[in-house]
Amino acid sequence: MKLTSSLVWLRRDLRVFDHVALHQALLASERVYCVFVYDTTILNDLPRCDRRVDFIHASLAEVAAELQQLGGYLITRHGDPVDEIPALAEELGVQAVFCNHDYEPQAIARDVTVAKALHAAGRRFHSYKDQVIFEKNEILTQGGGVFSVFTPYKNAWLKRLAADPSVLTPYNIEPHAAHFAPPPKRPPKLPTLAELGFEPSNLKELKIPTGMSGAARLFDDFLTRIADYNVARDYPAVKGPSYLSVHFRFGTLSVRHLVRTVLDLQERGGGGEGAAVWLSELIWREFYAMILYHHPHVVSAAFKPAYDAIAWETGPEADELFAAWCEGRTGYPLVDAAMLQINQTGWMHNRLRMVVASFLTKDLGIDWRRGEAYFALHLNDFDLASNNGGWQWASSSGCDAQPYFRIFNPVAQSEKFDAEGKFIRRYLPQLKELSNKEIHAPWLAPRMLSAGYPPPIVMHDEARKRTLERYEVVKKPAA
Repeated sequence: MKLTSSLVWLRRDLRVFDHVALHQALLASERVYCVFVYDTTILNDLPRCDRRVDFIHASLAEVAAELQQLGGYLITRHGDPVDEIPALAEELGVQAVFCNHDYEPQAIARDVTVAKALHAAGRRFHSYKDQVIFEKNEILTQGGGVFSVFTPYKNAWLKRLAADPSVLTPYNIEPHAAHFAPPPKRPPKLPTLAELGFEPSNLKELKIPTGMSGAARLFDDFLTRIADYNVARDYPAVKGPSYLSVHFRFGTLSVRHLVRTVLDLQERGGGGEGAAVWLSELIWREFYAMILYHHPHVVSAAFKPAYDAIAWETGPEADELFAAWCEGRTGYPLVDAAMLQINQTGWMHNRLRMVVASFLTKDLGIDWRRGEAYFALHLNDFDLASNNGGWQWASSSGCDAQPYFRIFNPVAQSEKFDAEGKFIRRYLPQLKELSNKEIHAPWLAPRMLSAGYPPPIVMHDEARKRTLERYEVVKKPAA
């Protein structure tokens, strides 16, 4: 028997196509409303000028327009979802709330609280898998355990997909659009950024595509380059990545559509090695989501408990080193250019995320959690599972992480992946007169730098020795 009316709660799924919760609500209900809550428990801690809020705001405008085309409309609220969702459900008189899973510990706790409030009022709460292909316990070891090494997880993931390709079936919306609740005579207007307490960011100046249409354009463009991804992705001055990470974060794209498209391309003999490598990156994303779900302690502690015994640098000197890292004045051009990239654009090339994380933890000896928190504040595409997984990988404290004695040499990384210094010159124009050889280690240049670029705040070889000593604690058996 169909429900009289339902409410679809949009969160990390800002689209109106191939949307599981929306599809299920339309199938189950005579009338379906849609809402997005600007969550003050998150927004209150953000700077008043935040590109992510700008991105959400622009993407929601597209969602609202698409819903209107289909005969429905978008409701927005500004507050704590724990209060707003039950109150709106009461106001609309809906029988159920539909949404898609979120795997972060705080989000899980929030959903439990909302579900209890709804159930107490005689309403149902339905949540579905949408932002990943496989979740929770769907990919386990042969012994029924949770994977902690990526390659076996990837192999099991691919095997499961081959056995059940139906998981890529799209959840169509348009055939069921007649069940959208029609807008009232005076449809609610979307709030302005100012009404939300925010100022416009430089999102438009950076020409970052937003919404469903922006994700589609980026993906179409990437498909023309995907065959070279396996090589091009490592060079920050080259157009190698897909640039879809912020769209993954806010769900303006369908991961089912992306995987299905890449597999179809491979079946037709296209995509080259790059397509396979990019698919592996998508699987890494799901691997980290699975780790966070099963091991929520990683939010504040090392995945490997032994690494919590590491004595990180603290005090005023460490604070100054951290500030130099944040502000891009370490004296290592590739590190500094990468930090200026994130500060100015809210994005950082993946190769450089590894380089700067290694530099902070293993050259400066500063706790990975401080770097993780900085990225969380500045990345447009901040995702707790991936950000945490990446930082713990770099600090060697995570699952399937690089061994602690493998330490990126920032100069060698610069010489290998930005040999001509194109990326460095983009963010450090004061070094533009240096030769391609000199630009990677300016302190060795025979001429003075008129722009006053700083000398290295640490010498890598000396820092490496200190790191090896610092990490000796992880080799000692627990007492």
